[in-house]
Amino acid sequence: MSIPIAWYLVLAAVLFGIGAFGLLTKRSALIMFMCIELMLNAVNLTFVTFSRSFSDIGGQVTVFFVMVVAAAEVTVGLGIVVAVFRKRASTSVDELTELKD
Repeated sequence: MSIPIAWYLVLAAVLFGIGAFGLLTKRSALIMFMCIELMLNAVNLTFVTFSRSFSDIGGQVTVFFVMVVAAAEVTVGLGIVVAVFRKRASTSVDELTELKD
């Protein structure tokens, strides 16, 4: 028994929508990073779905590179967030109008 492709695409669209909603409404930098990761994983799900449906490995290779870039983005982003939190004791993006004093 196979799950239809449309179900995967609907799940990816819902995940992407939740991530976009969270990115637009939340003001914490950590939650914004999590929402971006959720959106990237939704796109990865569509790549894997189409890769499997067309029996092509290209989508899965793309997912691998997207995951590598996302890991690097999280590493650099969390380093910046920790540095800002140590200096200002807040991760709210509304309070960060500029990165210098």
